[in-house]
Amino acid sequence: MTLEQLLNYLDDQMERDFLDGDAAETLNKARDGSHSDPIVAEILTALMDGAGADSPGTELERAVAVKAIGPLRLKYMKDDAPVEGFRLVEKTIVTIDAAYNEEALAAKPH
Repeated sequence: MTLEQLLNYLDDQMERDFLDGDAAETLNKARDGSHSDPIVAEILTALMDGAGADSPGTELERAVAVKAIGPLRLKYMKDDAPVEGFRLVEKTIVTIDAAYNEEALAAKPH
C-alpha cells in the first residue's frame, strides 16, 4: 500500500480530517507545520520519517507504518500528555491494521 492510499483510507475511516488538500499537499503541510490538525500532522510526519520518504507514492508496509508511530504513542502515554492525542494515535494504529487487513482480503482469490 502506498502512503497516499493509507492516507486516503485514514481520511475516510477516521473522525478527523487526515487530508488537508491532496496527498502531496497534506504531507507537505504536515512537514512544515501548517496542517489543520497538529496531532494528525505529528502522525503523518512519523509515518513519513518511518518510511524514509515524503512522497505519496512511497510503498509502506504494515509493520513499518505501525512501528513508525510507536514513539508518538509513547509520547502520548505520558501523564502530562493530552488524552485526545493518545486516543487519536491508538485509533490510527487500529485503523492502519484495518487498512492492511482489507488490502490482504481483497488480494485473496475467491
